[in-house]
Amino acid sequence: MPKWINLLFLSFFTAVAGETFFFTFIDPKLLYLFGEPVDWSPMVVYSLGFFMFWALTGLTAALVALMLKPGDEVNQEQHPQPHSARSG
Repeated sequence: MPKWINLLFLSFFTAVAGETFFFTFIDPKLLYLFGEPVDWSPMVVYSLGFFMFWALTGLTAALVALMLKPGDEVNQEQHPQPHSARSG
């Protein structure tokens, strides 16, 4: 569990940096969605942008953590665990 908390915590800071960089150059009032201008307030655009960046960086961190598993652990044979019979 602490590994996932660390990944989400680090992806939070990456999302902050990504949003800061993105909205330094892009004005939220000039954004278009499906060919139509976005009529949302800038605070809503900033918030949705942050959660989008956080989701993307969290997904990236989770995929990296998954790929860091050793090959021996991934490729080992799975042996079914026998169920213990209860005596009544």
